Amino acid sequence: MKRIENRTLYLSLAGVFAAIITLFTAYILHIPVGVNGGYIHIGDTFIYIAAAFLPTPYAIAAGAIGGGLADLLTAPAWAPATIIIKSLIVLPFTSKKQGLLCRRNYIAPVISFFISAIGYYIAEAIMFGTNAAIITAFSGSFLQSGSSMVLFYIIASALDKFKVKDSLTNVRGRAEAKDA
Repeated sequence: MKRIENRTLYLSLAGVFAAIITLFTAYILHIPVGVNGGYIHIGDTFIYIAAAFLPTPYAIAAGAIGGGLADLLTAPAWAPATIIIKSLIVLPFTSKKQGLLCRRNYIAPVISFFISAIGYYIAEAIMFGTNAAIITAFSGSFLQSGSSMVLFYIIASALDKFKVKDSLTNVRGRAEAKDA
């Protein structure tokens, strides 16, 4: 029964994160750039938080669904690339620590920047047939990933201060103890 409860909790949280990611990617602080349909956003902040909070498969689902839906709503041509890239930027993070911020999760946004920048560069080269876009791909990704990284550190630090991840674990633990 415990495994089913955990799966239900993780699926629910992944759905909530996907919705938040969609909103912050497509609508809240969404800044169009260039003529190729690209835009800068802070949705990656919440992908990073999901990745530090949820087990990897659930975080991948939240990032892919949230980013993919945002692109379907605002720049549909980018959706296939975004689904792949947002799935990959989750991988450097860990959710196995008690808090959201740990040594690995301090470094993970930097690695995610390179995954995102290279991924969108490749996608742009395939979509538009040019390799000259490396400067725009990296500069846009630097601004987006940099702002998302700073916000991730701020929000994760605040959530850790209030022991949100630990509280959720204790609620789950109390429910499990009550059922026993």
